[in-house]
Formats: sequence, C-alpha cells, structure tokens
Amino acid sequence: MQAHRLGWHNVILDRQSRINTNDLRTRLKVLLNQFPPDNQPGHLGDMETMTEFINQMQVYEGAMYEISTKLEILDSEFQVRFSHDPIHHMERRLKSVDSILGKLERKNLPVTIEAIRDNLFDVAGIRVICNYRDDVYSVANYLSAQSDIQVLRVKDYIKSPKQNGYRSLHVIYAVPVFLSNGAHYTPVEVQFRTIAMDYWASLEHALRYKTDLPDNKHAEHAQTLLDCARSLQNVETQMQTIHRDINGAPQSGEAPHAEGLQHAIS
Repeated sequence: MQAHRLGWHNVILDRQSRINTNDLRTRLKVLLNQFPPDNQPGHLGDMETMTEFINQMQVYEGAMYEISTKLEILDSEFQVRFSHDPIHHMERRLKSVDSILGKLERKNLPVTIEAIRDNLFDVAGIRVICNYRDDVYSVANYLSAQSDIQVLRVKDYIKSPKQNGYRSLHVIYAVPVFLSNGAHYTPVEVQFRTIAMDYWASLEHALRYKTDLPDNKHAEHAQTLLDCARSLQNVETQMQTIHRDINGAPQSGEAPHAEGLQHAIS
C-alpha cells in the first residue's frame, strides 16, 4: 500500500548546520593570537580542544532551540485556551567567539572549555517579547514548571528596575540536550520583557554605545530615558488593567523561583 494512502507524508530533513563550523574555526584561530596557547590543559589554542569547543557550541545551540520550541508550544496553547497570544515575538542568539573570549578575559578566567561551562551561563540566549506584563510572568512560570527544566537563576528587573530604568525578567534555565552519550544539561538565558520594555531597552543600548556624543548631551538623553521608563511603567499598568478586564488569560505577578543547580552542566 502506498505511503500516502496511510496518511503519511514525505518530510525533507534539513541537515544543514545552523553553525558555520568552518567560519567558527577560522575566527577562533584569529582571536587566539591574542591568547597564546600555554601549557594549561584544555586551552582553546589546542586543535583537539578547538574541536570540542565547536561541539560545545552546537550543544548550546541545541539547548537554545529546545527552549524556543517549548515557548512556541506554550504560545499556541494560550491561543487555544484563552484566544490570546502572550508572545509577540522571540529573538535567539549564540554569543560570538569574540564575546566569549572577551568575557573570559574580563573575568580573569582561563581560556578553556571548562571555564566556559562553569562560569558563562549566557552563551545561548533567547529574548521573549510579550504583549503584557502578566504574559511575562505567566509564560516564565509555565516554562519553569516543566519537569525537565531547572531554574538556575532569576533576576527580576521588572519589580526592581536597574538604576538607569532598565526593566526585564532574566531567567537562566538548564535544559537537557540529548546526544548519543546521554543528556547534557545546558544553560540558556531567557530575557522576558514587554514590547514597551524592549523598544526602551533598544534605544538605551544605542545611547550607551554612541561614543561620539558630547558628555552633556549623553547625560541629558540618559535622564530623559529614565523619565520615559517611569512613564512607560505607568502606561503599561493602565493597559494591563484594561487587558485583564477584557481577556481571560492567566494573571501572574511573581517571577519563578530559582532551584539551584541539581544536574551537572555539560
């Protein structure tokens, strides 16, 4: 009997790697000229360790897509149950080799795979842009409640904004990536924020890295952005109240609780 008569459909398996390993290897060699290999075991200047680093980046990438798939499923469930999409959009990124080595240097850490695994928990990152503040906490808590996920660290900059006005909920999760040799619990940093928080953060980021502005103009814009952050918080609170009255989506105002590390990060 032909496959299509049984309801089966051909699916093309896309085996193209999302990570360009050749470019990654080339960039790593260039950057390691700044970090000459020493006799330290596991230094990234060693060719075998370099291959292990590329493999580790693929694990981080796998963890990032595991989390993003879970978020997509949660968003679909909300639509079915509540006729409401809590997630406006998502952005994913892996730290570049430049950023990883730079962070190791700033932290005075050795340039090794072990140092990356033990100290850098934001190599894989997802930014989840939600419509309302309730959505931020609801999605974060539903994701945190899943049995195969651990919550390693929580920083709630919505309840306690940074001094410059920055607001967002940062959660570091550990998610298992299943390889041929078993499960590798791998950290992924997820930043949950509303649309308003996101466009404010984008403008503040642009200002922070605008180095050709006079100091007085920079300070003026920074103060204006702080005032805008407070205004946006008030507007969001009012819009949240309206949203609660006209929609039946879950309401939540508490961040997930960190469990601490129970499985080895690898």
